[in-house]
Amino acid sequence: MRSRLIAIAAIAAAAPGVAAAQTPPPKSAADGIAEYRKMLEDGNPAELFEAKGEELWKTPRGPKNASLEACDLGLGPGVVKGAWVQLPRWFRDTKRVQDLESRLLSCMQTLQGFDAAEIAATPFDKGEQATVTALSAWVASQSRGMKMALPQKHPLEKRAYELGKRAFFYRGGPMDFSCASCHGEDGKRIRLQDLPNLTKNPGDGIGFAAWPAYRVSSGELWTMQRRLNDCFRQQRFPYPGFASDVTVALGVYMGVNARGAESIAPALKR
Repeated sequence: MRSRLIAIAAIAAAAPGVAAAQTPPPKSAADGIAEYRKMLEDGNPAELFEAKGEELWKTPRGPKNASLEACDLGLGPGVVKGAWVQLPRWFRDTKRVQDLESRLLSCMQTLQGFDAAEIAATPFDKGEQATVTALSAWVASQSRGMKMALPQKHPLEKRAYELGKRAFFYRGGPMDFSCASCHGEDGKRIRLQDLPNLTKNPGDGIGFAAWPAYRVSSGELWTMQRRLNDCFRQQRFPYPGFASDVTVALGVYMGVNARGAESIAPALKR
């Protein structure tokens, strides 16, 4: 009898430890969001934008009734694969450092006869701005899985990086915010969203390497230009001009810092 009581007591004493060992640790908010994104990956609505973008790239349009298949995105006329992970970069024909969106505007103007300034002044998702969004999704998708490798050989590329760095850390507006206020160090979070440190390579498929991206919360696909536009809004700054020098420079700064990160664009965001 006594031996049975001793055995029961031993089991009772061990039970809490056994239960603890079998109970998984609680999930963090970041883990929950990551699982949610994983569940939606196979049906990412960005695929619809990609398909539309490919069609728009190959279809003759505009006053010149031409396609964009001769557009040079930095790797030669018509070469799309691998172009996104090397943008923004300097272009000889425009004598400017351009990101994907501003380069698409140049091609739409020179090849198809559209007015680039008019498109730049059009609200997001309206008219030919919607065309730029779809084209951006398709072009970015053609570099999915490739590593970010923005060039920094030309003096204007180096200058754009330094300008982007200065803009990234510039504080101002009624809330005295800068880009670095949210994305300048590790371990920051807003609500349930982890904020990547964009002053360095934050990892594969994070930060710059994830955009353009489909925003589940708004049901829209956002290019990097639109993402930056919304950041300026949250800083209570005036909206920057579409494809302006400051937004392109910020893209250079973040893109160079992301060197070696794997692109998953168009990604899925909350």
